[in-house]
Amino acid sequence: MPQPREDAGPGLPPARPAGTAPGLLDQYGRRATDMRLSLTDKCNLRCTYCMPAEGLEWLSKQAVMSAEEIVRIVRIGVDLLGVRELRLTGGEPLVRADLIDIIAALRSNHPELPISMTTNGVGLDKKAGALKAAGLTRINVSLDSLHEETFTKLTRRPFLDRVLAGVDAAWAAGLGPVKLNAVLMRGINDTESPSLLAWALDRGYELRFIEQMPLDADHGWTRRNMITAAEIRSLLSRDFVLSPDPRARDGAPAERFEVRRRVAGSAGPAGPALGTEVPDADGPVLGTVGIIASVTEPFCADCRRTRITAEGKIMSCLFSREEFDLLGLLREGASDEALAERWQDAMWVKPKAHGMDHTGLGAPDFVQPDRSMSAIGG
Repeated sequence: MPQPREDAGPGLPPARPAGTAPGLLDQYGRRATDMRLSLTDKCNLRCTYCMPAEGLEWLSKQAVMSAEEIVRIVRIGVDLLGVRELRLTGGEPLVRADLIDIIAALRSNHPELPISMTTNGVGLDKKAGALKAAGLTRINVSLDSLHEETFTKLTRRPFLDRVLAGVDAAWAAGLGPVKLNAVLMRGINDTESPSLLAWALDRGYELRFIEQMPLDADHGWTRRNMITAAEIRSLLSRDFVLSPDPRARDGAPAERFEVRRRVAGSAGPAGPALGTEVPDADGPVLGTVGIIASVTEPFCADCRRTRITAEGKIMSCLFSREEFDLLGLLREGASDEALAERWQDAMWVKPKAHGMDHTGLGAPDFVQPDRSMSAIGG
């Protein structure tokens, strides 16, 4: 029977039992193979669901992982711990001056590794071609509205034209499938959801709606005010018929739906109108839409993600209040094997769900993490 190893010390994750399986396994049997790595905590937008208007106190340059440290940590994850997919996040990754060099080095080390990036799209039009040439596989762009006034209200910056130019440039550069992430806010952009989906489908982009999560720096999130996945489906059903995507979800956070155009006068959210036909279920599939329902329809039981913050802290769960230092150990001269073991120990104590032993964002015992999304890295 496996015996516990000696504890690693104060402030460190408890050691896994000796003889546990290799890789980034947790005590609930989940294995992390999808790595989310934040390149910076800095961002040039001030989205209301993420950051206060005045911004945050940024990390110093010395506190953030260098390009060489990022490359080494990714190599350990891939070569020693079974990471099979990498997503670069922020903050805003495009603000890093050495972004292209980082991606090129990662691609040189891992020719077959899928490397994606989440960005707000500001400045992407100028870098999309170089990102593709360096080895980026595909891109996710945050886009909550197609209306300048609404976009500015949500992001506190008048940069919609720059974001749209970046989306088009990413498509032209071959960074597809281009995925768009939209957070719906009640009374602000929720009614725009059908038109945003129509716009994405017309251009071949994959839109994903994300339930607003309690990761805002102002801690103003409430369960009552958020737009739920059920509401999103209802809003979209006014213009479209959604049916489950037959492809396996395979641990993905988004539940995908095939999208068909709703026949005029057919069933909507309130049901069929008298004397009208049923929606044309055999009509052409226009594309897919995804819904990430972290709050109301959680998928924690099949979570396969491990996160590294910009200053090299391991976060086993997006909502975890515990972080474990990897970068400090690296800078002390630790071997790859010692770093891998620290990472494994941190993932072994991953919470069952939402930073707790049960699901329940908005539950009485849920405690919001101190960090906002921009400081964690999505």
